[in-house]
Amino acid sequence: MLHRFFTFLSWLFLVAVVTVLSYSCANMAAPTGGAYDIDPPVVKKATPAFNALNAKPSRIEIEFDENIKIEKPTEKVIITPPQKSMPVIRSAGRNAIVELKDTLLPNTTYTIDFTDAIVDNNEGNPLENFVYSFSTGERLDTLSIGGRVLTADKLEPVTGMYVGVHSNHHDTAFTRVPFERISRTDSRGNFIVRGMAPGEYRVFALNDLNRDYKYDNPQENIAFLDSIVIPSTMPAVRQDTVFQDSLTIDTIRAVNYTRFLPDDLLLRSFLSDFQRQYLQKHERPEAHKINLFFAAPTDMPTFFLLNPDVKSNDWYVTERNAKNDTIMLWITDSLIYQQDSLRMQINYIRTDSLNKNYIATDTLNLNLRRSGRDRASTRKKDEEEEQIRFLNVNANVQSSFELYNPIRIEFDQPVTAFDSTYVQLVTEVDSLFEAVPFRLESDSLNPRKFTLRPRWVPGGKYKIHIDSAAITSHYGLWNNKYEQSFTVKPLDQYGNLEISIAGLPEGKPAFVELLDKSDKPFRRSYVKGNRARFQDLPPGEVYARIVIDENEDGVWTTGNYEEGRQPEEVFYYPGKFVIRAFSDHSEDWNVRATPVINQKPLEITTNKPEEKKRRNPNQEREQQQRQNQQNSSFSGTGNSAGVPSNMRQQSGGTRY
Repeated sequence: MLHRFFTFLSWLFLVAVVTVLSYSCANMAAPTGGAYDIDPPVVKKATPAFNALNAKPSRIEIEFDENIKIEKPTEKVIITPPQKSMPVIRSAGRNAIVELKDTLLPNTTYTIDFTDAIVDNNEGNPLENFVYSFSTGERLDTLSIGGRVLTADKLEPVTGMYVGVHSNHHDTAFTRVPFERISRTDSRGNFIVRGMAPGEYRVFALNDLNRDYKYDNPQENIAFLDSIVIPSTMPAVRQDTVFQDSLTIDTIRAVNYTRFLPDDLLLRSFLSDFQRQYLQKHERPEAHKINLFFAAPTDMPTFFLLNPDVKSNDWYVTERNAKNDTIMLWITDSLIYQQDSLRMQINYIRTDSLNKNYIATDTLNLNLRRSGRDRASTRKKDEEEEQIRFLNVNANVQSSFELYNPIRIEFDQPVTAFDSTYVQLVTEVDSLFEAVPFRLESDSLNPRKFTLRPRWVPGGKYKIHIDSAAITSHYGLWNNKYEQSFTVKPLDQYGNLEISIAGLPEGKPAFVELLDKSDKPFRRSYVKGNRARFQDLPPGEVYARIVIDENEDGVWTTGNYEEGRQPEEVFYYPGKFVIRAFSDHSEDWNVRATPVINQKPLEITTNKPEEKKRRNPNQEREQQQRQNQQNSSFSGTGNSAGVPSNMRQQSGGTRY
């Protein structure tokens, strides 16, 4: 019995040891490190102090409660008044350091807007809307204005564009004097110009290519307001939500703050129609082609050959685009294009260093450089293609043809003659083919393009036919037989759209453009009687914009600062139209019902705003609750350590 008792105790001891070891192993783990850090860095102090008066520092240090980094300081940090010499902006441990290189102006408020550049070193939590200010005089200016910059033609947010103000209202201040105070737009095009003194200002936006803070280059995008802006303040109230936990709302508090006005300015950015003009490039890629490329739209140049000496101008056929910045000369005289070397005199518009245009005269050497191998290859190619090469005929005809399309024909070389007698267009009626009348139009810019305009019967069956060898190019090529049968789509595959438009400027012409999902216009209709009509639209989703066509030229026209002319107004329909087959759609559109800054649908916006780093909802609510508690603790502390009270007011004043 005693032996069994000791055996039982041994087993009991062994079980106890195993149990203890198992429990210990099951609970072996690395420390969790505490809760996930969701708080941005907190300001402890600054040297000089926040909102210091009579300060003239060359070095500014701001201390935080943890190690920090400054992300993209040259892009995100804005110092105003603008600095001619770029300051040094860096982080060192818990400190943000700014070293100013310019001499400080007397009696001036300096503002350093860090936006969201300061983040903690570990988690990258940004300190939003952080601003530091001081004054070299007895007074600190705290007014601000805000708004948004959009492109004038497409209402796209403009990122990284300077917005500046002048208290000098003369028109030349923008072109000759640097801005007094500046800001820069964020990814949504928003801006806030801070540290402004009471007064009257003119407001401008500038894509400053040479960083001199003035408009002295016509190739810089700009925007300007016609009206004078007077900054002001008003008391306002916003709602703050305090959470008990991640799901339960504790209280919704009304928080008083100061709203800085105006905070809804709209600047429409544009590039002046002035562009520097010069001959950018000339070439002779083939024996019978001369290409001329100009840097900007220009008037048609004049030219003549020097070698060989040709007095007439029937040695070429001109092909060009609508703006004359690309011109192709098809040499049709075989005695000329067979020569390897040509010399041509050209007279064209060139812009001088003072941005003035004058008529320049140049002599161009147009050499066709061909090695012996190239000549042998060309002879072999000519021999091989002599029996098989035809004049190419390209047409937009497909087996199923759109009701609203004409027939477009393009040859790969200019032809000696082409008229309606070369084309047979027939339709099938009761198993018989009948000729269809049409109008043939030659393209005024491209001698290789032609358009056939018949009156289509919806659902009709057609055939187009061009006999072989009916058409000959200037270089001896003739066409092969071309024939294509096709069916025009019936009406039940299309929808119609009528838009009733309100809010247009009284008595001004306008047109509506329908846009595809890439924001590209594909149909246009003038507004008549406050209505725009579109027939035979293919089914699908379409977007729309309207252009106030001040000069009635049928296209959007840019602005001109020297002439005091704003770009033509553009409005976007804030949604989309869904076109259904065999349906008539009637829609209403008040162009003023939605603010312009919110009109363009995000689906077709190219410059989509950057998404900030997202946390899970519980972390976001916890951070918001802590910020609310921190803000309440500042309500009576004035300029104590942390975010100064005047900065909290400014950062909360502009909302979109």
